[in-house]
Amino acid sequence: MAGSAGPGPGKGAEAGPVQVQEDLHKLKDKVKNISLKGNVKDVDISDLETAIERAELGLRKHAENYLNAINRQVLTISSTGNKEVRSKQPTKWGLHFGTPQKQLVLPRVPVEPMTVQACSKSALRISPGSQHQLEMDMKIMLDPENINKKAVLKQQSYEIRLPLITKKRPVPMCSQKTVKSHTASNLWVLPASHHMDSSLPLLDEDIKKGILSLTERRLIPPAAKITHQTPPVVSKAVPLHEFHRQHKKSTVGEISTRVDPENTDTFTFPNSKEAIDGPDSSSQDNTARPLSSSSMVSARKSKPAWTYPAQQLESELQTPSQAQHLAANWNRIRTSRRTIIHIPSLGYSQCIREHVPDFALQQNLQMGRLCDILDANVDVIYICPLHLSEELLQYYNKLLGLQAAVRSGNPEDMGDLQDRFKILTPEAINSFPKHHMCLATQLKYSPKTIKRIKILIQSRDAYIIGGVPHKDDLAVADMLNVPILGSVPEVAHLYSTKSGSKRIFASACVPTPPGESDIYNNEQMISILSQLIIDNMEVRRWLFKVNDESGGNGTAYCDIILHLKCYHWVQKERQKHSPEIWSKKWAREPALVKISQELPGLLAQHVQPVNEKRFPTWEKFLQTFLSQGGVIEAFPFSENVTNLTVDMLIEPTGEITIVSSGDQLHADGPLRSSGTTIPQCSVDPAVLNSLCLKIGETCKSKGVLGYFSVDFVTFIHPQTMEQQVWATDLDLCYSDQLALTQLMLYVTDGNLDCRSSLFEVPLGSKKMKSQCTQHKETKTPSPGSNRCAVASSQLRHSSLSVIYYNVLLQMCKAHGVGFDLQEKQGTVFILYDDQKRYRLGMITIGEDLQGVLMTFARNLFIIHHEISAPNMQGETNFKMAIQDIEAILGVTAENKLKLEKEQPSEADALKK
Repeated sequence: MAGSAGPGPGKGAEAGPVQVQEDLHKLKDKVKNISLKGNVKDVDISDLETAIERAELGLRKHAENYLNAINRQVLTISSTGNKEVRSKQPTKWGLHFGTPQKQLVLPRVPVEPMTVQACSKSALRISPGSQHQLEMDMKIMLDPENINKKAVLKQQSYEIRLPLITKKRPVPMCSQKTVKSHTASNLWVLPASHHMDSSLPLLDEDIKKGILSLTERRLIPPAAKITHQTPPVVSKAVPLHEFHRQHKKSTVGEISTRVDPENTDTFTFPNSKEAIDGPDSSSQDNTARPLSSSSMVSARKSKPAWTYPAQQLESELQTPSQAQHLAANWNRIRTSRRTIIHIPSLGYSQCIREHVPDFALQQNLQMGRLCDILDANVDVIYICPLHLSEELLQYYNKLLGLQAAVRSGNPEDMGDLQDRFKILTPEAINSFPKHHMCLATQLKYSPKTIKRIKILIQSRDAYIIGGVPHKDDLAVADMLNVPILGSVPEVAHLYSTKSGSKRIFASACVPTPPGESDIYNNEQMISILSQLIIDNMEVRRWLFKVNDESGGNGTAYCDIILHLKCYHWVQKERQKHSPEIWSKKWAREPALVKISQELPGLLAQHVQPVNEKRFPTWEKFLQTFLSQGGVIEAFPFSENVTNLTVDMLIEPTGEITIVSSGDQLHADGPLRSSGTTIPQCSVDPAVLNSLCLKIGETCKSKGVLGYFSVDFVTFIHPQTMEQQVWATDLDLCYSDQLALTQLMLYVTDGNLDCRSSLFEVPLGSKKMKSQCTQHKETKTPSPGSNRCAVASSQLRHSSLSVIYYNVLLQMCKAHGVGFDLQEKQGTVFILYDDQKRYRLGMITIGEDLQGVLMTFARNLFIIHHEISAPNMQGETNFKMAIQDIEAILGVTAENKLKLEKEQPSEADALKK
């Protein structure tokens, strides 16, 4: 009987479905014979075992084939000693065991359209853990001895869910779009809301690759029709706040926004009822749906600004022009009683903030913002990133109390203006001492300070003037229910970068240095620099500027032509060809190859980072340069170069004004500004105004609002002998120079006319009378009341920390360093903190530039001499500041001599 049963499983036979049925029938017959005859001897036990094993093997094979067909992959159920399980013979299903997943072929089944929700519930793929569990369950089911375990598995009802292929659900046409996966050319990325509840969730990387990838990877059947539902929240360009405030207390967070008709970045927070219910449908003003600024931040959080192409971000940040409502509102606000909340926050990225030494002190260099109380309708709340001692607070009380005395010229008229300004320090600075948080973030986490500000601004108009914009500026504005006069963080980040400023200048059609922007890899940098060198053979020094750095910290320079060995060979090659031929690519190719081969080694050896502490080597600088991106630009090819800064304001009405201008001082090297002479006198005011207004109009068209500053460089071209003016940098924030200008105007009660570059002050009655009498006697024209100033917020001396401020002021007074209220000239100090005390600000005001420069340098010399021992000079930039002033004085004296020589000849010409 053993022979009739056929070969056993150990012989390599494979039991098919028909063979299994025959074995089962034979087994039933034998059982009947046993029951009828009652003769156990006629039964061979080996036949029973062979039949059972063959049946089990067949069931295993069919179960495995079935699972493979479902999961599109080979599932192996391990069985010790059974080699048949790993057999590579084709089965009747056409499945080849051991073949790759993508080679499996299934019979085509007509599939009806289904929604993503229906498919997300299905078992689209088996995870490794699920596969292992399935193998264990199959072992239990196929083991005849595990009867109890089989019962448990039946109760658990492990099942495999398949996509619906027979039932068809009606799809609302208004919210769904049907797309065939094998014909779609522009497929969406599946929204997160469509896969969060899947029993077998898809990985984020799969979802981001879109439906086309899912079908190609067999995670969705190729013939399936995929239906998309509109996600519940759709990101889009967000309308910004319009200034509209009612004298009504509202709840924190109940804030809405409106569209500004001309500037899309003014923030306005109406009352709480409108914030919740939306604008009244019967309202006549054409406003947008309300949306809180915190919602605006969250709506854009999924798409970081720095990953956008510039054009795409520009289009999303623009809103159509509307509510002359805002312009009329702003005109009312700026002439009425109001409170300005100054938050001098530096909202740089975390990687930049971490590398700024004494970051809190760096945020406190604009104490001159307090001087906005010069307007009798303005109260100021100044958010300070440091705890100020009572002594320092009294100093500013006295300084700001000079307002009446300055106007009268009588020191006895000093007043007490403590009720007009408040200096508040967020309590969170104690909780996060080493986190390098920007001031706006610290204020956000300071509920006591927020509550105090709310009390101070009750029942009056208020708005915020920040520093470098950060998303937490918007959060603070929401908490206080006040608008921000400034650009939104996305706009500020996009156009404050070195590459972004180049796009603004290009759109404004203003002259810029030869160079290229948006450089992100080494090959691109070498190729661009090689081309720039050939196009500008007269440029000696080339600058490398990191996109997100500021203050010259992310700048490096290299005098390339001094170290380029093939430079003379390239010159000879250029002389061989005519200008037309040399402009051809084929003519320049050999020179480009030579330069590009030499540049990597040259740069590694000769590039000099400006901030050597931050970037001790070229490799460190290059790593940051390529990671953030940057620009390469030419340094002016002249011996005498002047840098200047112009501060501008775009008001909510769209009006563009120049509020300050000054020529830079360089106490820390030629590429880092440490001070300014106000007003600027290096460029014809008409030329400078024309350039600035072009840039201002372009900035306004890009959504820029509030205060910003533009850096220029000017020099005399050595060949044409004409003055060149290049726009070099753009900072969309309130500058140190502007804060110094505000203090200068406060202590003189003067007026700065940037259109004519004149700083005029009204003189006291006694001074004016004596001047009129003197000029009548001499019969010469009155010199008027023109003034100029030298100001710096970046003076450093390590020995200052060993002396208290009151001692320093008494020492300066003994040397005649002070301010004359009647003459409206002299020196004023800006004190930042009374803990480390190694930094100082100083403004010196006088009648002419040469005299005021000499006074400023003399003050530095006196302070340095008094606080330094002969054998301990201390770490300072006083000496470099004095050297820079001496160089300026040399140029000033030379220009003065030229002017004196020209004036007599002009007088003679008039006589003739």
